[in-house]
Formats: sequence, C-alpha cells, structure tokens
Amino acid sequence: MDAVSSIVNTSATSLYISLFAISFNPTAWNIVARNEYKNRTITRTFGGNARYGCYFLAAMIFSFGMLRDHLYQRALADQPRVPLLPEPYATLVPVIMFALGQIFVVTSTYALGITGTFLGDYFGILMDHRVEGFPFNVLRDPMYVGSTLCFTATALWYERPAGLLVTLYVYIVYVIALRFEGPFTDMIYSKRGNAVKKEE
Repeated sequence: MDAVSSIVNTSATSLYISLFAISFNPTAWNIVARNEYKNRTITRTFGGNARYGCYFLAAMIFSFGMLRDHLYQRALADQPRVPLLPEPYATLVPVIMFALGQIFVVTSTYALGITGTFLGDYFGILMDHRVEGFPFNVLRDPMYVGSTLCFTATALWYERPAGLLVTLYVYIVYVIALRFEGPFTDMIYSKRGNAVKKEE
C-alpha cells in the first residue's frame, strides 16, 4: 500500500475528475453523433444546415478536449513527483513524444478537414475518397495515437507516475471508442457505396 501511495495519490479528487473527463468525451460524442445520424437533431437545430451543425459539434468537441487536458494537468499537480528518466532523457523524451503526438494530431486534422475530423459523416457530409496520405499511411488512427503520446509526454515531463497510469486508461478508453466508431463509420460509407451502385 505504501508503494502505491508513493506514486499515486488516490485521495485526490482531481484524479477522478480527470478520469471522468477522459471517459466522457469519446462516450458523449459517440452518443451525440449516432443520434445525429438517426434523428438529425443538431442539423434541425441549425435550420437543416448539416455543415453548421457539424461546425457546432466540432467547437464543442474541441472545447471539451481543452477542458479535459486542463483537468489532466491539474490532476498531475496533485500527484507525487518521482523522477522517471535520467537527464538528458527526462527532457528530451517527453519533448520528442509531445512533438510527434502533435504532428499526428495536426496533420490528420489537416488531411481530413474540419468535417472529416469532427464526425461530419454522421451528418451526411461524406468524403469522396479515403484519405491515404500522411499520417494515415503510417497509422490507422493517428489522432488517437497522437493524443495518447501527448498524455504520456505530459506525465513524463512533470515526472508523475500516476500520469502514466492515467495514460493507460486513456488508451483503453480509445480502444473501446474505436470499436464503436470504426464499424459504424464503415457502415455509413458502405451504404453510400451501395446507393451509388444502384443509381448506376
């Protein structure tokens, strides 16, 4: 028990708030997006304009993502500090990991565009072709990988072992989210493909 308490402050409320925020984001957006696909709730709110609805959801996802990251940093501040890597690696490794993570996140957003990144396909805004350039030619899910790298880098930078455990939780949450997102997105494009074939 003493060994655990030396690396994780389990009594810190901020830790549980951070874990809740990490769970909330992909869960909430999957629920909202699926509802949008079936009922067009957000689109109808914006007078039938699916693009405006998608931009609204994008702003919400981005804002809650920033809040999640802020809550994660606050949680780390309440956790024990334990040196994890010797210098110069204690500085170099997190910097390189964070930079790489940001490259994956930013380049995938650029490649997909706003609607492609923020669940536009659930609004009926479909891409003409599958994106196969960088970073999708390197990773299947570069945004999730990039985000996980950034969580890891932050934990290493602040030297908080608890942050590495939170990062493991992030990874698990993302894996579960992808099990729901991937097949549903494939179904949307499959239906579009079948509809195009019928029209030919």
